[in-house]
Amino acid sequence: MMEIFVDADGCPVKQEVYRVARRYGLEVRVVSNTSIATPAEDRIVPIVVGRGLDAADDWIAARAGAGDVVVTADIPLAARCLKNGARVLGTTGRPFTEENIGEALASRELMGHLRDMGTATPGPAPFSERDRSRFLQRLDAIIQEIRRSA
Repeated sequence: MMEIFVDADGCPVKQEVYRVARRYGLEVRVVSNTSIATPAEDRIVPIVVGRGLDAADDWIAARAGAGDVVVTADIPLAARCLKNGARVLGTTGRPFTEENIGEALASRELMGHLRDMGTATPGPAPFSERDRSRFLQRLDAIIQEIRRSA
């Protein structure tokens, strides 16, 4: 059965995930390094993995696979989950796919290199209502695609 895994530390769209998951009757694993308030519902399961640097990423990557959806802004985690066959959606509604993950990883690496050299680089754009709307639409579409292919 399809599950949604949320890389929850700093995730701005948890409420949207809960809303969509309720509509489809899906279970949500809300994975974080510290306790996060979640609705008291059987299908919304908080998972606290501890404070290790990549503990939440490792937990999700070890469990998410074909037929699952992962919600994350973490590009390396997205790449790991794609290799396992999961569908991955960024918090702004941008899907990570086999076709675009290489470019995303390369861009991340380049920006990190520039920062290491002391070059000022722009951070991410502020999260907007348009991002939230795009996220909701794309999450719904991904779930429908997975259900049709099952």
